[in-house]
This record gives sequence, structure tokens and C-alpha cells, in this order.
Amino acid sequence: MNEKIPSLESNHKIAGDRVRFGLFTSLIGLVFFIIGAKPEWFGLSLTPVVGFMQITVLLVGLAFLCIGGYIGLAALWGGQEKSIAADIGSRLISTGYVVSVFSGLADVFGISPKDNPKIPFFGPWQAAGIEIGMLIIVVGLLLIIPYQNLKK
Repeated sequence: MNEKIPSLESNHKIAGDRVRFGLFTSLIGLVFFIIGAKPEWFGLSLTPVVGFMQITVLLVGLAFLCIGGYIGLAALWGGQEKSIAADIGSRLISTGYVVSVFSGLADVFGISPKDNPKIPFFGPWQAAGIEIGMLIIVVGLLLIIPYQNLKK
């Protein structure tokens, strides 16, 4: 019955590893996001319009950004129980990502009013939807930050 209780130092090491993993995942997501948003910066633009692959790469990058941000910020809580605000924040991150996906892929899902349904179109309404989704994600990430630990 003598179970070894992990020391405080080992908890900090585990949290530090999680924070590093979250930052690394976010960095990979940022690279994918930038490639999806501005492929011409890397010489990858094949067409003058925004196509399905470009939107998909942008959304995959956004997914990695969300996952990495959540992992990194959740690790800052350590062994403490998360607050209600942090729980709401994690749900807002998921909700914001779903808003971004459905906005970005509105033509693919068939919920975008346009003239030619066979050609994917990324217009100002889809861009605004992705921006709103990203704003919801940012609010969620801000709610996960353990502000009470910053005062110490």
C-alpha cells in the first residue's frame, strides 16, 4: 500500500513536456495554416482562385493550432482541477472550429447559395465565417489560461 507519490519536480517536468508538445503542434499548425492561406508565398499556388485543397489545408492547420493550443494551455493547470471557465473554453475551441469548417466548406456541404454548384467558391461570407470561428477559438483559448497561477 506504499504507493510512491510523484514529486512536484516530476509534475513540472511532465507539464513542461506537454507545453513543449503543444507549442510544437501549434507551430506545425501555423505552417499548414499559412500554406493554406497564402500558397503563393511558397510557390504552391496552382490557380488564381481559392480551391478545395487550399481551404482544406487551411482548416487542417487550424485544427493543429487548436489542438496544440489546448494541450499547451491545459498543461499549465498541472494537477489542479480546471475551472468552469476553462471547461467552457475547451468547448468554445471545438465550437469555433466547427463554425470554421462549415463556413469554409459550405460549397462542398451544399449549404452555399451560388450559381454553379460544381465549382467550389470561397467568397466573403465563407471568409467571414472562418474569421468568426477563429474569434470563438481565441476566446476559448483565453478562458483556458490559469490566471490564478500567474499571480504566484
